[in-house]
Amino acid sequence: MKGQIIKIISNDYFVKKDKEYICKARGKFRKENITPKVGDYVFFDEKEKVINSIEKRKNELDRPPVANIDIALIITSLKNPAFNTNLLDKLLVISNLNNIKPIICLTKKDLLTKKELKELKPTLNYYKKIGYKVIYNTELFKIKRIFKNKTVVLTGQTGAGKSTLINKLDKNLNFETNEISKALGRGKHTTRYITLVELFKGKVLDTPGFSALDLTNYTNEEIKKSFIEFNKYNCPYKNCNHINEKECKVKKEVGHNILKSRYENYKKFIEKR
Repeated sequence: MKGQIIKIISNDYFVKKDKEYICKARGKFRKENITPKVGDYVFFDEKEKVINSIEKRKNELDRPPVANIDIALIITSLKNPAFNTNLLDKLLVISNLNNIKPIICLTKKDLLTKKELKELKPTLNYYKKIGYKVIYNTELFKIKRIFKNKTVVLTGQTGAGKSTLINKLDKNLNFETNEISKALGRGKHTTRYITLVELFKGKVLDTPGFSALDLTNYTNEEIKKSFIEFNKYNCPYKNCNHINEKECKVKKEVGHNILKSRYENYKKFIEKR
């Protein structure tokens, strides 16, 4: 029988077909160094409650450990915690490289002063200009339309309001939330485990928050290509890295047609590898 893993608690895999089955994974997975993930489509024995095999994945992530994702709804706080372009750009890189459509969802706009919002506008508009969809968490109708026939993962900085957004969309889900730690300036990790639930004719994954991501599994070339606006500029160098080359066209556009913080983040991603 074929089903989908919708939750994992310890060594128990909750597989949904017509109903939920709590299954174990066969020992061969450990021997083959395969770890089932939430979102996996699996073939299982409904009588023995054992997962026999995993269908080939469309894509997968390690942090959070999920599979077969269509859309990453990147929950991004504008204040408390502060707007973080470094984390946002990392999440965009990972989404692009894993064939996941990223959508930026901005939260806590109401905490900004008019001056602060005015200062952030050019940056926010830049992401729209280069092709990313940007919405606010108050635009519930737009957000609900995202889910139809899609599997959506909510991700972003801790304390940005992922669980709060889900609860606004559907109060019956009642995902746990927690307040921001004033001492640390970030939220507490409130999601205990990853859950896949049906929502607005689609599915949503609620995942633990995080504040750091590792890009070491990706090559410099992959990271470079994931900065989609760089691809518009044809450099005179065949394998230009856009860092040390004097006549690089991308470098010349920084501060003009390329957002400076994006370029600085790109350099950090390459140099820290």
